[in-house]
Amino acid sequence: MNAVADSHDVIQVRGARENNLVDVSLDVPKRRLTVFTGVSGSGKSSLVFGTIAAESQRMINETYTAFLQSFMPSIGRPDVDALHNLSAAIIVDQERMGANSRSTVGTATDAHTMLRIVFSRLGEPHVGTSGAFSFNLPEGMCPACEGLGKVTTVDVDAIVDRTKSLNDGAIDAPNYGVGTWYWQVLANSGLYPADQPINTFTEQQLHDFLHKPTTKLNIGGSTVTYDGLITKLQRTVLSKDRESMQPHVRAFVDRAVTFATCPDCRGARLNQAALGSKIRGLNIADCCAMQISDLARFVHEIDDPSVAPLLATLRGTLDSLVEIGLGYLSLDRESGTLSGGESQRVKMVRHLGSSLTDITYVFDEPTVGLHPHDIRRMNDLLLRLRDKGNTVLVVEHKPETIEIADHVVDLGPGAGVHGGHLCYSGDVAGLRASGTLTGRHLDHRAKLRPQFRSPRGFLTISGARTNNLKDVSVDLPLGVLTVVTGVAGSGKSSLIHGSLRGRQDVVTVDQSPIRGSRRSNPATYTGLLDPVRTAFAKANGVKAALFSANSEGACENCKGIGLVYTDLAMMAGVATVCEKCEGKRFTPEVLSYTLRGKNISDVLGMSVAEARDFFPSGQAHAVLSRLHDVGLSYLSLGQPLTTLSGGERQRLKLAIRMAEKATTYVLDEPTSGLHLADVDQLLGLLDQLIDAGGTVIVIEHHLAVMAHADWIVDMGPGAGHDGGQVVFSGTPGDLVSTSDTLTARHLKEYLS
Repeated sequence: MNAVADSHDVIQVRGARENNLVDVSLDVPKRRLTVFTGVSGSGKSSLVFGTIAAESQRMINETYTAFLQSFMPSIGRPDVDALHNLSAAIIVDQERMGANSRSTVGTATDAHTMLRIVFSRLGEPHVGTSGAFSFNLPEGMCPACEGLGKVTTVDVDAIVDRTKSLNDGAIDAPNYGVGTWYWQVLANSGLYPADQPINTFTEQQLHDFLHKPTTKLNIGGSTVTYDGLITKLQRTVLSKDRESMQPHVRAFVDRAVTFATCPDCRGARLNQAALGSKIRGLNIADCCAMQISDLARFVHEIDDPSVAPLLATLRGTLDSLVEIGLGYLSLDRESGTLSGGESQRVKMVRHLGSSLTDITYVFDEPTVGLHPHDIRRMNDLLLRLRDKGNTVLVVEHKPETIEIADHVVDLGPGAGVHGGHLCYSGDVAGLRASGTLTGRHLDHRAKLRPQFRSPRGFLTISGARTNNLKDVSVDLPLGVLTVVTGVAGSGKSSLIHGSLRGRQDVVTVDQSPIRGSRRSNPATYTGLLDPVRTAFAKANGVKAALFSANSEGACENCKGIGLVYTDLAMMAGVATVCEKCEGKRFTPEVLSYTLRGKNISDVLGMSVAEARDFFPSGQAHAVLSRLHDVGLSYLSLGQPLTTLSGGERQRLKLAIRMAEKATTYVLDEPTSGLHLADVDQLLGLLDQLIDAGGTVIVIEHHLAVMAHADWIVDMGPGAGHDGGQVVFSGTPGDLVSTSDTLTARHLKEYLS
């Protein structure tokens, strides 16, 4: 007899309208692997992340007290009629892990915590609890560098002009200009004269000015905390991670500070007692510096009944990291240096060891950055998560992952306003027969070129030794399409970025975040807004500045953002559409001016494709055509840049750089986020760059791009210290006919 509780075996979505979704209703099976497909901008993320996962997280957050909710991000209610049978959702995305230098692969996966306990029990000589092996706790950290492994040396002369007085602006550092609060504390301290050049200070005065420890001083009848200038900078600026700094602060740090390995711990981060305790001749820092695949072997050799359960868990974590293709990392690798794909796989390992079941796991393109060899291992892990009794939802484009799905949801048929419809929901066999864009392309295979283009010369890299590279020398052909490939961690990025970045006539286009505020959008970033504003100004006989939401034309109520942010004190703040401009960002006066029947808000609401038709010539059309060529036709001109994926960011940068007529383009996985049908368009674009006289070098794993290439450089044979060598360099034809590398095997299989 079936219990009623067993009937909730599907997630019911009814009337989803988030972003471009058009009343989407469907059932998603629970405890199965469901892959969501469709072209970029078809609505996959809106359905999976913006509707299902968002509502699950919002409902869980509502179970907490108002006080706790005030510390949580505000999640709005998604635009959907009904959602039934949701379970707790865990999003495993490609957001880079915190750029805190105290966070490492070891701390992020808890492997370091387990290793500390093992050393506290088995290390000789015995030095105490597991805290004695932590570089983040006072009892374990190296006192000289406070557990960071590196020390900073400040060039005083880069900060202080000794020939000037404080009153004359002797200090050249952010927030220390004459009249600022920090400057006032120093100038009014009474410890030294503010009107005399620094080079006239006595030894004591100079020490107080630069290095005096934190102390309380009475200045003008008020008690003020005083620090010497260098002491203050160490605490307020230099203790922060460089990547999280504002651009002007980062520029100051690069100019005035040098980072060196700590002489006391030699970069190991720990004090001498912790470093003196060893197991089989290795201390904990030695273990954390080892490649994870080597550490896994070392831990398997430790056999002690007193820590047997802990060792079993640690082995499982390390083996999972190896299995997922991260065996080339080390536990002491800082989290902030991992790529988006590596970050996602590290997070995945944490969940594999979890005792929780009946969870909904949501993945965003988990195959990003993975060689076909590694994709098979990733697929195994997705199936393992499912087999533990979890619902696994995956947004993905790679056919290798679509084919292992229990259920496929295909959205489209196009992107943006042309998408948002449910095109297919069912099994993979049904998808193939469905006639949808995804179904038609699932078995589509790019073919080798009938004739490979001949190089017009070579770009030589010689003796490259960055990271794991083993004195690599290779010639990269000019005037052709070269694909640099190999398993994750084989040395591809080290070879190309480490050797070519900064060379004259080489343009590197990567997926790193685009720095900008929530006001930044494709129109402002590409410079498209300038000719658009000029056209509006000319048509209406007014100033161009009126048509900028960052200038004179901005709505006074929302300051041109279109949203009003309200602080709710104990509750999380909320963003609401501005009532005055109704989200249009401009004043009524500006919105009354039109260009061919459209106001500026209408134009910023257009997709690239619509705007391209609206501006049939001139500079605006040229910019929009480049955005179209890189596959971003569906993007809205006013869409905040913060909402773009890594692949979209890269293609947006490429559209801008294409105008520069560079000779050599270096692209890092440009197929990220691209549907199978869009990959053909990308290949056409790369051919276009080469036909115009350029050279294209692509770091890529996509087999269609390899098949289309003129030249392949294959790195390997493995990852980490098992890689770092060129295992093949030549045409794709020679690779499949003469080589037996991992890439050659997969490309042969693909072409057959």
